[in-house]
Order: sequence, then C-alpha cells, then structure tokens
Amino acid sequence: MTARTAAPVDDEGREVPVPGTVRRVVSIVPSLTEALEATAPGTVVGATDWCTHPGDLGAERIRGTKNPDVERIVALAPDLVVANQEENRLPDLDALRAAGLPVYVTDIRDVDGGLASLGRLLAACGLGEPGWLREARELWAAVEPASPRRRAVVPIWRRPWMAVGSDTFTGAVLERLGIDNALAGSPERYPRIDPAALPEHDLVVLPDEPYLFTADDGPEAFDAPSALVSGRLLTWYGPSLVEAARELPAALGTR
Repeated sequence: MTARTAAPVDDEGREVPVPGTVRRVVSIVPSLTEALEATAPGTVVGATDWCTHPGDLGAERIRGTKNPDVERIVALAPDLVVANQEENRLPDLDALRAAGLPVYVTDIRDVDGGLASLGRLLAACGLGEPGWLREARELWAAVEPASPRRRAVVPIWRRPWMAVGSDTFTGAVLERLGIDNALAGSPERYPRIDPAALPEHDLVVLPDEPYLFTADDGPEAFDAPSALVSGRLLTWYGPSLVEAARELPAALGTR
C-alpha cells in the first residue's frame, strides 16, 4: 500500500483519521471484506462470521454485523475499521470510535454508487483501482435492461414472509436489469408480506440467502413464475458485481 497524507472523508461525510499507511483492517461487512482481500490479500485481520469470501480468509472472527465483539476488535489494534450505514449499528460504531479506532462507513444504495464508494474506500486504504473494479464498471455499463420491463417480488424470508421493499441495493440491481420491484413503494425496506395479497407482478425472485429458498421451498407459495438465484449476486457489492453482471441477466431471463 502507498502512504497517505490527507485524511479521507467517508460516505457519511465524516473525516476519518486514517493513518498514512494501512496494513491492518477489521471489516464488519462481508462485501467489504471480499473487496479488500481481493485487492490486497492479508489486509483484513478481523471479519464477521458472515464473511464467507474469499474462502481461504484467515482473519479472526468478531461475531456478526449487528453484534460485533467491540473488545476483540480493539484488541486486534487495526489501522482502520470498515463498516456500512445499513448493515452496522451506530452504537457499535460509536463504541469503536470511543476506543480510539478510525471507522470508515460506506453508504451503498445502487450499482454505480457502490462502484464509486468502493473506489473511495480502497483509495482511503492507499490502494489503487483493482482489475475487478474496472471490470465490474465496464460490465455494468454494458448491461441492457429487459424490454419490456418486468415486475417482480423478491422474498427474503418466510415464517414470517418478508420481502425487499424500498431503497435497497437489491432493488437497484434489479432495476438496472429491467426488473422493477413491485414493493418499491413500501415505507419499509424489508416489509412483511402476504403471498396471497401482493401488488401486480409477473416474476418472483427467490435468493438463497438470507433464507435458503429452493425449488421445493418457496415457488409453491406464489402464482407467478419463480427464478432461483444466488443471494450474493443480488445483495453483495465488490468482486461479486462482476459475477452479477455476467450471470443475473440469464438467471432472471432478461437476455
């Protein structure tokens, strides 16, 4: 990594006192863990239990995104903690800051914004633009939305049933592919739903995370055709955006 001189500003507009050289990072967001490790292997020394990529990640586990072990993170003495506005809780981030750790918060709501945010984060760590980020930007610039557009419901849980609502990265990914979220007007990001009382739609997108929908568990509850897809390609940002641009159009029938 190259040395830094000026303090970077994170996505919340907060100046982050990042040291001139960043060698040790704790990531409490799976997507950011993958992005950093794909760019500078060995940088992430602490990660959540949900950080499954890369598969050979050797970082110490610090529990989950909503309940990170603050004391363990502090003991790891990272140069930087990376977080996300939606995935992490403000009290945990404030506790880390109170312990003297610099915390960089991303706020990612759509594909282009995500690509830009990731570039800023990597730059804050003294890293140049990696090949995967350039490739993701090129692939998404070339994506052609479905015509005619489709209208989908995206369940994420059952018992109780829940689905993707308003202002989500998942909804933005689908929109770029020509698929409008039938629940985009919900006042909630992840509202409870009744499969028998949904707005008009012609597709049900069933991811394999956080709930593991399968051919035998999910499609039977809906009248519209279903598409089973990788949840990582719908919800993660980072190197997964390369796979998402390549695989989701075929998986969702938009090409």
